[in-house]
Amino acid sequence: MATSEDRIPVVAATGQSIERHSTVWALDLATRAAQDALEQAPALRARVGVVSMVNIMSGGGPSPAARLARRLGLTPSVTQVSTIGGNSPQWLVSRAASAIAAGEADAVLIAGAESQRSKNRSRSQAPGAPGAGSASATDEDHDEELGPDPLVGDDRPGIGAAELGAGLVAPVHVYALFESVIARRLGRSFAEHRTALGELMAPFTEVAAKHPFAWFAQARSPSELSEITADNRLVSEPYPKRMCAVLGVDQGAAVVVTSLAAARAAGVADRAVFCWSGADACDVWYPTARPDPGRSPGIRAATRAALEVSGLGIDDVGALDLYSCFPCAVEMATEALGLDRSDGRPLTVTGGLPYFGGPGNDYTLHAIATMTGLLRERGGTGLVTGLGWFVTKHSAGVYGSSPAAGGWRVGDTAAAQREIDATAVEVADAADVAGGAKRQAEVVAATVTHGRDGEVTAAPVIARLDDGRQVALAVAEGELAALAGRNLVGEKVVFSGSAPRYRVLV
Repeated sequence: MATSEDRIPVVAATGQSIERHSTVWALDLATRAAQDALEQAPALRARVGVVSMVNIMSGGGPSPAARLARRLGLTPSVTQVSTIGGNSPQWLVSRAASAIAAGEADAVLIAGAESQRSKNRSRSQAPGAPGAGSASATDEDHDEELGPDPLVGDDRPGIGAAELGAGLVAPVHVYALFESVIARRLGRSFAEHRTALGELMAPFTEVAAKHPFAWFAQARSPSELSEITADNRLVSEPYPKRMCAVLGVDQGAAVVVTSLAAARAAGVADRAVFCWSGADACDVWYPTARPDPGRSPGIRAATRAALEVSGLGIDDVGALDLYSCFPCAVEMATEALGLDRSDGRPLTVTGGLPYFGGPGNDYTLHAIATMTGLLRERGGTGLVTGLGWFVTKHSAGVYGSSPAAGGWRVGDTAAAQREIDATAVEVADAADVAGGAKRQAEVVAATVTHGRDGEVTAAPVIARLDDGRQVALAVAEGELAALAGRNLVGEKVVFSGSAPRYRVLV
């Protein structure tokens, strides 16, 4: 039996925004993007019953979705804001599609934005100067009568006590740890692996160069990405600056998800792109507890489930956008998908977070908006992936230019999730383990971080004890200089003391 058009979810309209010069706030950019989307389908305005906002890192106040709705003249019955995580945009689209397929929603506006460039700029200005101040202080929409938007999603923190104790807080440090595992598995030094990563990421810059909303619309050669220079400094081995997500952007995006029937009534059915399927999964939650920090069974579970319920294999998908905050996320995704990188398909439709821009949790909404436009023009199917925290939370979505044969489906990852959770390694408290004696461990993942002047500043590791438990460790200060450029994965270290620091066994 054919699915009723009232139950077929589609992306009916999209919008994106960017600001390079003036000082703006995230809600300004979200408003611009949402207005653009709604102007494409004005008849849908009155049907928007849910406004979902992607979590804003640069400051959006307690009720960004309600404030956005008021700016747009909408009267939704539900406003909500997501938890932290780059998987959130796809998760929200899947949630909206399920609600529409179940007859629980008519039209859903999903929006997000970041204004880190403007926020950084305002901090550097003198008090009272034009543009100075915080977003909450200057936003004319501030209204204490608006209650806080309900929070939706998994709000667990991305790191635990083990990571905090070793100074593993910044994404660039944790992702670099994952990259070290991949480099060692491939038998490469950090320098050799960096050269290979330049080859992997250069095609992303070519896509960004053609995207009207990209932050860095400039194609670069592999060597421009991999060679360490004054303007491409080493950040955390093996990553130089041009391989890292760029957060200092002002970008916004919005999509309207509704039913095919509503899109037809609004006169925009010919522009509709169909939501085929979605699926979600998590890796072992804390990085120190992962048995192999260089692989992602969570990406495999989410993408496999989404593709299977759509009746597709990876070779059947015409367009891809793989989350790309750092190169290891791309490498893990291609391995999880069994994707042949030489088959000619670009791995991104935007250019990725280091080149298109990394607007906090909202990047994947730009990918969905861009994928929608691409499928309108070319037809076929597309796969979008998003991830949150440290390759932790995963959401995958399949889209098509025509309806899915079986209607909207949600991939079942329950069994796969139980299998992933069962692989978690016990994490030991390094101080309790060490006590007054020296303890030996084998390094599982490692990086070496550098300051702006090139000096080595830290060298955190995850290491495995003889009994199989794992610990996160910072290095003894006297060891730093000798570790520059060195991948410690597989080497032995010793640590001791109430605030344990490791030394490398010679």
